[in-house]
Amino acid sequence: MDRIIYALTLVVLSFLPLEAAEMGDDGLYLQPFFTESFFELVDDLTEAQEAGKDLMVIFEQKGCPYCREMHLVNFEREEIINHLTENFLVVQLNLWGSREVTDFEGVVWEERELAASWGVNFTPTVLMFSLEDGTPSEVFRMPGYFKPFHFLKSLEFVSSDAYETQVFQRYLQDRFQELADQGLTPDVW
Repeated sequence: MDRIIYALTLVVLSFLPLEAAEMGDDGLYLQPFFTESFFELVDDLTEAQEAGKDLMVIFEQKGCPYCREMHLVNFEREEIINHLTENFLVVQLNLWGSREVTDFEGVVWEERELAASWGVNFTPTVLMFSLEDGTPSEVFRMPGYFKPFHFLKSLEFVSSDAYETQVFQRYLQDRFQELADQGLTPDVW
């Protein structure tokens, strides 16, 4: 009987995270690579571009299970964090938040109003911005949670400027083919 209890305890413990991600007072997960922003998006994009990066805006909400997954799975992978920090300035916003954010046109919104105006319906929603002919432009959107392989490929899709010449689905197909040519099968689930 003791062996059964011991075995069940090990099984239950194996499903618990080894280390819980830090959470802020607003119920959103915190990451050391999130930018301390004044929520002036033109300034954030300018800062990103001056550093040779693009701007990433992540909308999350308290209690979101897929936000939790993004933090506890995707943001625990070294290859994702390395690519993210080398290529993006990251601003986190609360889907239901009331902090003031100034958008690219100079309009001041509460976070929740900005989310609605940008058509953000799911969390997490990750938006990536770059300057296109001197104009701030959304170049890619992840509407909801992407598993690590697709998350990393979306980062590479934007940082390599592949979005300028092909759609994301074609880009993914090309990456799958490259891996297949090397005899590799990516872990997509």
